[in-house]
Amino acid sequence: MSRVAKQPVELPQGVSATITSEAVTLKGAKGTLSVPLSGGVTVVQADKSLEVKYDASNRMQAGATRAHLANSVVGVSKGYERKLELVGVGYRAAVQGKALNLTLGFSHPVVVDMPEGITVEAPSQTEIIIKGTDKQRVGQLASEIRNLRPPEPYKGKGVRYAGEQITLKEGKKK
Repeated sequence: MSRVAKQPVELPQGVSATITSEAVTLKGAKGTLSVPLSGGVTVVQADKSLEVKYDASNRMQAGATRAHLANSVVGVSKGYERKLELVGVGYRAAVQGKALNLTLGFSHPVVVDMPEGITVEAPSQTEIIIKGTDKQRVGQLASEIRNLRPPEPYKGKGVRYAGEQITLKEGKKK
């Protein structure tokens, strides 16, 4: 039996769920998200919680569906955010409309267009904050921006997650 799928997903104040045979649509203060349902997995609403029902052959899908539902409930009620830091001389970030303009030591500026439903802020030239309702899309965009110039192991220059520890290597000895 799936232990994850047995736990109900609590709906906080202001979040409503609409259940169909193909998907569960969650609506909250931050927006609307839809979680698709795979075959053999159904969702039942009881009071202010959602319960996942499944047959024995679909335990993995049931656990994944419950986890996606829980992430979507947090997304539509509170939202998700990911912070990035730019470390290096001349590394800068600026938001221009729906695009993020990055100067990362290349011969050209790097422009990253923002997908729908994701907002980006640059409170300072070396900080980037990515916000959105979908946990997967926020994390994916943060990962794509980090991969433009990942931290290098000798000086630690590059784009890193806030609070990320970079293990520096020792330089060449004479």
